[in-house]
Amino acid sequence: PLLPAAPPQTYLSPRAVGRHPCYKSAAAATGRAMNETKLIAEATGDIEVSVVMPCLNEADTVGICVAKARRSFVEHNIVGEVIVADNGSTDGSTDLARQEGARVVHAAARGYGNALTAGIAAARGRFVIMGDSDDSYDFLEVPKFVAKLRQGYDLVQGCRFPAGGGRIMPGAMPFLHRLLGNPMLSGMARQMFHAPIHDVYCGMRGFTKTLYDRLDQRCTGMEFATEMIIKSSLHAVRIAEVPITLHPDGRRSHGSHLRTFRDGWRTVRFFMLYSPRWLFLVPGVILLLLGLVGYGLALPGRTVFGATLDVHTLLSASMFIFLGYQTILFALFTKIFAIGEGLLPEDSRLARLARIFTLERGILLGLLATIFGLALIGRVAWLWAAADFGALSYPTTMRWIVPGVLLTILGFQTVLASFFLSILAMRRPSVAR
Repeated sequence: PLLPAAPPQTYLSPRAVGRHPCYKSAAAATGRAMNETKLIAEATGDIEVSVVMPCLNEADTVGICVAKARRSFVEHNIVGEVIVADNGSTDGSTDLARQEGARVVHAAARGYGNALTAGIAAARGRFVIMGDSDDSYDFLEVPKFVAKLRQGYDLVQGCRFPAGGGRIMPGAMPFLHRLLGNPMLSGMARQMFHAPIHDVYCGMRGFTKTLYDRLDQRCTGMEFATEMIIKSSLHAVRIAEVPITLHPDGRRSHGSHLRTFRDGWRTVRFFMLYSPRWLFLVPGVILLLLGLVGYGLALPGRTVFGATLDVHTLLSASMFIFLGYQTILFALFTKIFAIGEGLLPEDSRLARLARIFTLERGILLGLLATIFGLALIGRVAWLWAAADFGALSYPTTMRWIVPGVLLTILGFQTVLASFFLSILAMRRPSVAR
């Protein structure tokens, strides 16, 4: 071996790494071996693994991370490269990365996602392993990810939590993140998108370059990693999870770039934007059902728990029905738009629904509802005329006028929605996209 054997799970602290004999006595041999491997790989175009590290003023740790990644290549016969995607460092991080053998690329636009996008675009490997350059992830664990990728998995997510076999060292993760934030968001990802993971925020993961090109990532900030998990789950690709150990952040000159509440809210917001079902459809159905129940009780004037439900309840129930119907329409609008723009995969259920509810049928249904609603309003107008436009029986006539107004509004809205849905369904040819 080019390097003295070390225990498989040995983790070197930022201070110890420079003094460890495996980095001193074999540094020259490692450098020669990696340079020879890199030249051969570049000549044949046969780089298997690209390790990509986003970097923003990580002088304390970036060199350690690069050295560990390169050491993992040598010890496990991996033909690989290390790319440091710099996001505007001013502390000499890029020079340190180059000294350890990394290739540095620059991302002009700020943002975690922008840095990773630049690094992955420059990657020449068939597999990409991404991980933060703050020394909280041990890049000696890279072979775990490579092994799973070689087995045919498209995305291999690291897991730091015991639920997935991982381990969090003391002081490595804030208590609030460990107890509430990450478990809650990971649970949401499993519930909303059926993502088979326990650690949605783990920044160390591996994936195929083919998958990355297919996903068409859009996010430029911290949501970049979450977007990858969600899209991979929606596209039903093969996802595996490997346990890793999270170590305390090795940086001393500055703290973490993560902002707890800001980035937590951005993740929740992103979940909702990528799930028309939970953002619009589920609330819309609940509102609609509440309104229908209200109509069923208030229209005949039933008494429930000693309370007589009259026209006031009927009017409130109309509001629930209108809001529910509007929200369901938004679910359809969003879903069709997202599929057309490549944000969400094709949905066979939506395609079947589109074949049933065509533009013509939507217009016909809307017109029938509008005509029926106007007929109910006309009935009240006829009664008013019969009373010489005098006072009418409020409880009686409101039971005609309120449903009439609601049906007229819903019918008119259905006609407009039918046209709008047809416009959204007129997609651009795939070549143009």
